Amino acid sequence: MKCIRWAIVLVMMGCVSSAQAQMGMDYFTRPAMAKVFHPNVGKGAVYESTSTTGGDAKSSTIEIGIVGKESVEGKDAYWVETSLRGPKDQPMVGKTLMLLDGDVKIIKVVIQQAGQPAMEMPMTGGPHQSKMNENLSDWHSVGTESVTVPAGTFSCEHWKNDKNGSEIWTSDKVPSYGVVKEISRNHTMVLVKVLDNYQDKITGPVKKFDMQEMMQQMQQQRQQNQ
Repeated sequence: MKCIRWAIVLVMMGCVSSAQAQMGMDYFTRPAMAKVFHPNVGKGAVYESTSTTGGDAKSSTIEIGIVGKESVEGKDAYWVETSLRGPKDQPMVGKTLMLLDGDVKIIKVVIQQAGQPAMEMPMTGGPHQSKMNENLSDWHSVGTESVTVPAGTFSCEHWKNDKNGSEIWTSDKVPSYGVVKEISRNHTMVLVKVLDNYQDKITGPVKKFDMQEMMQQMQQQRQQNQ
């Protein structure tokens, strides 16, 4: 079960950072997150992501949207949802309850694989914090540029990271993280469409993650495959 294997990775690697990295959500150390993030419930964006590994290119579609708002510590926290689908993959959906209070605090993470119940992942050691200013010194702005992508033409701020060779173009006209285009050594992501009516893709009741239950399911899966 892909959902089970993914859940193991999340738990073993500390849950939150791994989930975000795998699903295109790891924007906390990018200038887009620090400068352009503007959460509006119901707004979203669709991206085409292409990664090259060992000479093989793999494409996937990523949707990012704001699906809710809650009060946390007397302040507004937003549910940021990301769905990921490859050409032959079942869709994988995850959403993060995020509080911006100087730093970014991750309050909850919920994931769901197609056909599986939604699970709230454990937050080891309490709310996860990711400092927006960490690694931002690696990025520098190289000015404003007009960038054309499948979603249209945007006036963008162009950022470069000389340390890892990455570049990113951001616009405050794009919902969520403000990303219009991003390139790195083995990865390209471009904005395909802006969504004005993004719907929550997490369906059904959300259950707490249970390690024992997961191990039992893994054992049953192994027995079925023997």
